[in-house]
Amino acid sequence: MKEEDKTVIRLHLDQESDRRELFGTMDSNIRKVEKATGTTIIARDEDLIIRGDNCREAEEILNSMIESLRHNPRLDSQRLDYIMDMEKGGNKNEIIPSNSQIICYTCQGKPLRPKTKGQSIYVDMIRKNDMVFGVGPAGTGKTYLACAMAVTALKNKEVERIILARPAIEAGESLGFLPGDLQEKVDPYLRPLYDALFEILGRETASRLKEKGTVEVVPLAYMRGRTLDNSFIILDEAQNTTREQMKMFLTRMGFNSKVVITGDVTQIDLPKGKGSGLLEARKVLRGIEGIEFCQMSEVDVVRHPLVKAIIRAYNEFEDKR
Repeated sequence: MKEEDKTVIRLHLDQESDRRELFGTMDSNIRKVEKATGTTIIARDEDLIIRGDNCREAEEILNSMIESLRHNPRLDSQRLDYIMDMEKGGNKNEIIPSNSQIICYTCQGKPLRPKTKGQSIYVDMIRKNDMVFGVGPAGTGKTYLACAMAVTALKNKEVERIILARPAIEAGESLGFLPGDLQEKVDPYLRPLYDALFEILGRETASRLKEKGTVEVVPLAYMRGRTLDNSFIILDEAQNTTREQMKMFLTRMGFNSKVVITGDVTQIDLPKGKGSGLLEARKVLRGIEGIEFCQMSEVDVVRHPLVKAIIRAYNEFEDKR
């Protein structure tokens, strides 16, 4: 039931609504919606009274928050930011990823699932295809979700091993001048991959699987000459591969294997004059059955809200140049 004044809307809350999650700690979620829309929201009995010129926008956000809680019992600040971004972009029908897409549980028992529509599409592509390119800015979960899918495939005995590779471009792929053995030389450049594995599997389990050779974390240069059957293979930071390295990596794929390539085309660190293998692969491989490309955006960023703002600001700056 809505009041006649166009600057006032009365939104009824049914008994099934979890008001504690909807309102947030000390009404933090409500205050956030008020700030974003320039409205005032007051709880009165079983209703929310929304006042202001943008009360319709606030109502849409609140309805999406209520709908989200029907699918997922938690509504944290990150989730609310995503809902407001999608509403602002006119994509309200894409707000709720399928609740059935729990990928796996972390070592602490936390369910790991896609948090955005883009992530949901990405995970679905990995399930249905043998080779997937996940392209998007930092913080969109490209590598983390790929690792989660790899761990799930290993636990389900769909593959026999997981192989994680990354170009050590910061060291120029010439690691001989660095002190220590091979592992000590490359570990700093592979640390993001280890971090994802440790969080999902736990440090002890991940280390044990690594010692057995079930999990390998290697620099891209050491993939040459191998044929990888029954494996889940992830190439991270693929924007920093050369054309030759990308072709070499893609042709390592063996029978009953799945390959996920992740990268951010806005963060290419290759020497001047060197073309990115990821950029070329997007042009060369589109349309091949069994290969899919998933493009994510700043809307899919699941880090600190400032990361999303920074990415958006840089994109707008580049568009004006």
